[in-house]
Amino acid sequence: MNNFDDIQFGLDTFGDMTVAIDGTPDSAAQVIRNIVAQAVLADELGIDAFNVGEHHRDDFAVSAPDTVLAGIATVTKNIKLGTGVTVLSSEDPVRVFQRFATLDALSNGRAEITAGRGSFTESFPLFGYQLSDYNILFEEKLELLVELFKEGPVTWSGKTRASLNNQEVYPKTESGAMAMRVGVGGSPESVIRAARLGIPMALAIIGGDPARFAPFAKLYYDALEKFERQPLPISIHSPGHVAETDEAAAEQLWPYYEGFITRLGSERGWGPASYQTFMGEVQHGSLYVGSPETVAQKIAYAIKAVGASRFDLKYASGPVPHEYLMRSIELYATQVIPRVRELLSK
Repeated sequence: MNNFDDIQFGLDTFGDMTVAIDGTPDSAAQVIRNIVAQAVLADELGIDAFNVGEHHRDDFAVSAPDTVLAGIATVTKNIKLGTGVTVLSSEDPVRVFQRFATLDALSNGRAEITAGRGSFTESFPLFGYQLSDYNILFEEKLELLVELFKEGPVTWSGKTRASLNNQEVYPKTESGAMAMRVGVGGSPESVIRAARLGIPMALAIIGGDPARFAPFAKLYYDALEKFERQPLPISIHSPGHVAETDEAAAEQLWPYYEGFITRLGSERGWGPASYQTFMGEVQHGSLYVGSPETVAQKIAYAIKAVGASRFDLKYASGPVPHEYLMRSIELYATQVIPRVRELLSK
């Protein structure tokens, strides 16, 4: 279990298409350039990690996160660079390894991958995969990626891609190792798989009291012990927005969040977003929206509840203007993180 002495803090973005404060839509190209600027700011302010996710829809600008990260690598110095999620089910693990080894070279050893299933399914038909193979695709490809990350000759066979026989894959990294996490949304099977393969677990907690995920953390630690694995860290990924006051944070985020959730709901059979539900998540759930003190108190609670070693704030949820995102990052780095460390030290 964690004693909270070495907590790390990151930022996540999926590259949501944004608008200017006056409502003018930004182009995908501008969104991507803004993400680079956001990462530069995060690096300058000493945030530990910056993660870019992958989607294949018109409401997100990033479909090739490793390419964006490669650009970020050349203009940052210290920040760890990873994926919010690499949708491994519709990827070739060999190419994933090669691209991240290349990113590792460009960044002088700062590359990290979070492998997951993703929250959308557009990549399946786009790349010629069947949704009926959802489980076996992820299971097999994750097992292969784990073998590839050992950076030695790989022998592997399965049903979802060509077999490998004592195959070397290049380029190798300078250090001989890259960081990997597996994204878990809360299924016991995913938790046990992460423990069996010996991969740190990233919990996507996007609704409800984060303490309800404590049983998954216990299951993970118990499974690590069962599989005779060394203790591994757990991280939390949750959405939020920081502003000077609680009222300003909610006012800034709500109209953009409402549009995003309402569109998602129309696709998935939910009702439209309501302000009451939004504020319920802000006050009692897993939306980290508010002043630096409010957000810090909530993050400290979540970290203690789960026993996490890292917290990644998904700082973009809907078409929030770049200026608001930059200020949120600044407050997160300069006020929220120091306050969380202070709270945990007690």
